[in-house]
Amino acid sequence: MKIYTKTGDKGTTALFGGTRVSKHHIRIESYGTIDELNSHLGLIRDQQIKDHYKAILEQIQNKLFTIGAILATDPDKAKLKSGKDRLNIPKISESDIKLLEDEMDEMNGQLPEMTHFILPGGHQTVSFCHIARCVCRRAERMAVRLYDIEPFQDDTLKYINRLSDYLFVLARKLSYDLKAEEIKWVPKKES
Repeated sequence: MKIYTKTGDKGTTALFGGTRVSKHHIRIESYGTIDELNSHLGLIRDQQIKDHYKAILEQIQNKLFTIGAILATDPDKAKLKSGKDRLNIPKISESDIKLLEDEMDEMNGQLPEMTHFILPGGHQTVSFCHIARCVCRRAERMAVRLYDIEPFQDDTLKYINRLSDYLFVLARKLSYDLKAEEIKWVPKKES
């Protein structure tokens, strides 16, 4: 299989189902941002963190491929039932969302109470996690914009929203595990 097809040389690309759209289409921006997020999660997974976090991040990366497929599918084709010559689009389930919530609850149970906003940083691994959280929020904004135009499975949006929360809690837990200082944001009063 060749990597280059030359079909996108004029600024268009094909969605699942064959429909061609501009490479700046909101659908392409949406799944492209999910792909960017997935790469950031790979970077976090490559750090010296607990194997459990690596395993959860790998599961999340797989779900992000599912989300990418959902977002990359022509909505008219997505409505087709699976079968011969038809698309079989994967879904995000409530159990996928619950996994993120359970992981957050477990990590939060081991962390000191948060009383202030926290400045990103303190350790390179923690910073990578905060960058991924911000990319996740951008992916969510893009996906919501797309959803407003061409709705898709609601649980997809829920998952992306919960994932950004998970990444915030993971950043805090990594700070704790790595003994990195969490710097609280305390607004300074003007003199």
